[in-house]
Amino acid sequence: MALYIINHIILSERRNNMGVQLENKYIIGCIIIILLSSSLTPSIMSKHVEQHHFITNYFDENILFSPMSSTKTYLIDFDGEITHIWSNNNLPGYSVYMLENGSILRAARKNNKPGGIVQEIAWNNDIVWEFTYDSDKHLSHHDIEPLPNGNILMIAWEYKTEAETIAAGRNPYLEPSGPLTPDHIIEVKPTGPTNGDIVWEWHVWDHLIQDYDPSKDNYGVVTDHPELIDINFESSHSVMISDWTHLNSVDYNEDLDQILLSSWYFNEIWVLDHSTTTEEAAGHTGGNSGKGGDLLYRWGNPQTYDVGTSMDQKFFGQHDVQWIETGCPGFGNILVFNNGLDRPEGKYSSVEEIIPPINQNGTYIYTPGFPYQPETPLWIYTSEIPTNFYSMLISGCQRLPNGNTLICEGEKGNFFEVTSEKEKIWEYTNPYPNYLLNRVFKICYIHFEPQSDSDLESDGNLHWKQVAAGSLQNGSFTISNIGEAYSKLNWEIIDYPDWGTWRFTPDSGQNLTPEESPITVQVEVNAPKLKNRQFTGEIKIVNLQDNNDYDIIPVSLSTPVVYPHSIQQLHNIKKLFQSLISLLLLG
Repeated sequence: MALYIINHIILSERRNNMGVQLENKYIIGCIIIILLSSSLTPSIMSKHVEQHHFITNYFDENILFSPMSSTKTYLIDFDGEITHIWSNNNLPGYSVYMLENGSILRAARKNNKPGGIVQEIAWNNDIVWEFTYDSDKHLSHHDIEPLPNGNILMIAWEYKTEAETIAAGRNPYLEPSGPLTPDHIIEVKPTGPTNGDIVWEWHVWDHLIQDYDPSKDNYGVVTDHPELIDINFESSHSVMISDWTHLNSVDYNEDLDQILLSSWYFNEIWVLDHSTTTEEAAGHTGGNSGKGGDLLYRWGNPQTYDVGTSMDQKFFGQHDVQWIETGCPGFGNILVFNNGLDRPEGKYSSVEEIIPPINQNGTYIYTPGFPYQPETPLWIYTSEIPTNFYSMLISGCQRLPNGNTLICEGEKGNFFEVTSEKEKIWEYTNPYPNYLLNRVFKICYIHFEPQSDSDLESDGNLHWKQVAAGSLQNGSFTISNIGEAYSKLNWEIIDYPDWGTWRFTPDSGQNLTPEESPITVQVEVNAPKLKNRQFTGEIKIVNLQDNNDYDIIPVSLSTPVVYPHSIQQLHNIKKLFQSLISLLLLG
């Protein structure tokens, strides 16, 4: 249409009619304004990173995440640059964590199921361990938790027939009716590349109460037993699912030897005693608490144990509950992403910190007949306009060592950091695999501690953005001996990406002393001849006197990611402007 208008104007100019010329100039001016306005809308996709204030030291700080629609796991720095990528054949199912050895522990989807696999993947992308928990009786899902002893906690469903639910006192007239899939927790000890032993387990089904059928053993007064789970509780959620408890996160506190769970359906969080044996966890006595596998603490919705009203409900479809870690302000408090699903006040999310009413011996204070304390959260983050921050499902949060809070607005793929005063100081929008499919279940803050016993240290990174395919790129990094005075270091580059053609000057060295450090390594690489691609990798430098002493230089290179219609659009705009300028000059 725009080209038609230009052709019409050119023909009119040739008539040399002054009135027509003035009219055409007016039309041209309007077209220029329209084009300038439309050009402000980006037609070429780019990563969105904002640092509102430079008050945080982001050195060696990274974020780990697995986009829900991608088989890749990303580690990025706070500039949005990729530090590392792990590739896989399975979509996430859904969480991922980094282990102390640099490997990731990843929940994965088996076929099209929402879980079933847990993997440990080394930094070099080798699958070190893969455990399958999928059968006609159970399926792992959502979240996992690596334990200090090397074992892994997993959330899983188990399948109960309609007859089994009725035998447990389920009201058959409730929705959802029929079979249920209640949750259980297993602790798995890896025993081989694809094997593991279940060394501990806990089942919701062992801790039920109901006031519907007096002929059943678990019949009782729900209000009198907040440590048990009402099989006939009806959620306020507008969505009814057979995944009746729908646990979506698990965390572990080593000091307390307790487990923290989030029940989406019940709109509350639960605490369990992990010090029990499996036999004790199936009962009501034993463990440090003396309560076996019964709930030690619950918070978020006292209606689940027939105390209070809807006015007392605090959580609405929450995710990613966790104890704030050692070294972070608020240590020992509980942090949770409160999604706001079916929140009476409107559709908005919040991140909330509560102080659990815990005694020094790890037991929890409770007054029978009243909701568990606290009455209100210690800290709440919402947007200034609450509805501007809303993720109906998924999402997460984490307290940082500097006192700020890292937040994942999962449905939008949006990550941001806020201060304790709720000021947003950093923001990133996930572009992987693309902006339309960029949902993220949760994110993890990763801080790499420097190796104190290392003699070898390298510094620098190599990131080339939007370079021509096949072009020659240059860069550099430094190598230092940080050992004792006058010690001598022999080093060599032993690994680098398998894409492109690489040259290092020098590629090795001998007898480097701290006094001569650092030295500079010049890097040349011929970019791959593939367009519209992103490449990542790393350069590994090793101390030849100690193969365990090495350092990594992260590498990334991208060739332009431009959609064909965007190129044509830019070309047409350029031609259009040239024609418009020429006509204005003629007038």
